[in-house]
Amino acid sequence: MDGGGRKRMSPNFTDDDEGKRVVNADGEEIGMITGVEHGTAHVDPDPGITDSVRSKLGWGDADEDTYALDDDNVDSITDDEVRLQRM
Repeated sequence: MDGGGRKRMSPNFTDDDEGKRVVNADGEEIGMITGVEHGTAHVDPDPGITDSVRSKLGWGDADEDTYALDDDNVDSITDDEVRLQRM
């Protein structure tokens, strides 16, 4: 991949991933990684994402501050962003 990207089948997020944008397959931002705990990224979702996107990501109710990002949803990780697979 170009641009310092790396494709991982099962991402193990690190502190280096904190602060990266999380984008959907079309490149639209859906949130930002605010922390990493035990290899799992926690995302602060963009307030404008729809309930259907939240549901597809397994993020449930909109009253949580952050949500765990399921590794199965990740397509690729670059120096600047985490791109999700098409849902």
